[in-house]
Amino acid sequence: MAPSHTKQWTVEGRTGFDSLRWNEKAEIPRLGDNDVLVHFYYASLNYRDLVIPKPDIDPGETYFSDSRPRCSRLGRCGRRRGCRFESSSVQTSDKVVTLFNQGHLGGPIEAKIINTGLGGALDGTLRQYGVFNEQGLVTMPSTLDFQQASTLPCAALTAWNALYGLEGRALKPGDTVLTQGTGGVSTFALQFAKAGGARVISTTISPQKAEILKRLGADHVLDYKKNPKWGESVKALTPDKAGVQHIVEVGGANTIVQSLIAIKPEGVISVIGHIEGSSEDEPNFLQVLTTMSIVRGIVVGSRLQFEQMNRAIDANLIKPFMDEKVFALEELKECDQYMWDQKHFGNLTIQIDSPD
Repeated sequence: MAPSHTKQWTVEGRTGFDSLRWNEKAEIPRLGDNDVLVHFYYASLNYRDLVIPKPDIDPGETYFSDSRPRCSRLGRCGRRRGCRFESSSVQTSDKVVTLFNQGHLGGPIEAKIINTGLGGALDGTLRQYGVFNEQGLVTMPSTLDFQQASTLPCAALTAWNALYGLEGRALKPGDTVLTQGTGGVSTFALQFAKAGGARVISTTISPQKAEILKRLGADHVLDYKKNPKWGESVKALTPDKAGVQHIVEVGGANTIVQSLIAIKPEGVISVIGHIEGSSEDEPNFLQVLTTMSIVRGIVVGSRLQFEQMNRAIDANLIKPFMDEKVFALEELKECDQYMWDQKHFGNLTIQIDSPD
C-alpha cells in the first residue's frame, strides 16, 4: 500500500535556522497525470540551502534541493481512487534523481524556468516521500550508490554546466581550469575537468585541503590566504602565461577580481556563488571589457545536460568526494550549522531513510 503521510522539514519564517519546522506526519498530495511518487533515501546540502531560511526568502516551502530517491509508485490518483497508469519514462522501483529546475529540460534557461526550482519556488526533497512529474526525474548513474547520487542534482550539474554548458566554449583536452576551494561544486569541477583531459589549478586555505585537492587530481594548488593576489600566480602556471580557459567562480566579490586577472582572453568565468560575501574591491565594467573574457552566471543545468553528465560519470567511474560525516534527517539544524561553520570537505549528505 502506498504511504499517505511523510516526515518532512519546512521553512516557516525568516529568522535563520530556527525557522525550520519538523513535521512527523505531513500529508502526501494525490498523484496527477504523469506524476510519480518518490521515496527518498539521501539528500545533499548546498550553500543555497543555508540561505533559504534567511531574511527575504519566502517561507512555507519544503526544504532542500538535492536528493537521491528511488521511485516508489507510479500512476495517477484523481477523484477515482486507485486510478493508475504506467509511465513512459519511469517505471516502478527505478532509481532516480530529481532535476533541480523542474522545467529546464534542455536548451538555454528562460525566466519562467527559474520559478521551477526545488526547495525554492517548489517544494524540495528533505522528506521521505514526494510527488513529481516524470519529466522532473532522471535515471541515476549505474556506478553510484544512493548516497553518492544525492550529490548530483545541484553541485555536480552546476559544475558540468560551467565546463560544458556554453555552446562553442565547452572544455577541450589540454585546456586549463581554475577551481576555488573544496566545496561540492569545486571538487566536481576538478574531477570533470581531469576526466576531460584538462589541467587544473585549485585555490584553498590550508595544507590539509591542499592534499585533498591533489589526491583528486589538481596539478597545482595555491593558498589564497598566503597569496591574496593569486590571479597573476595562476596565470604564470599556464602555457605561455596566457591564462586559464575556464574558471568556476564560487567565491563572489572577494575572488572575482583575481579571476579576471587569471582568465585568458575569451576564456569563460562561470559565476556560481558568493560564499565569500561582498567586497569593496569589486570589478567594474572596464575590467571585464579589458580582459576580453566571458563572464557567465549559471543556475544549475538542464535535464539534457544531466543525462550527458551521468553518462560521463559512468564511463569515467567518477565518484563524488563526500564529507565523512553523515547526518540523520532529524538533525537538519545541526547539519546546517556544520556547513555554515565550513567544517565540511566536499559534499555533505543527509540520510533520510534506509535503502535496505
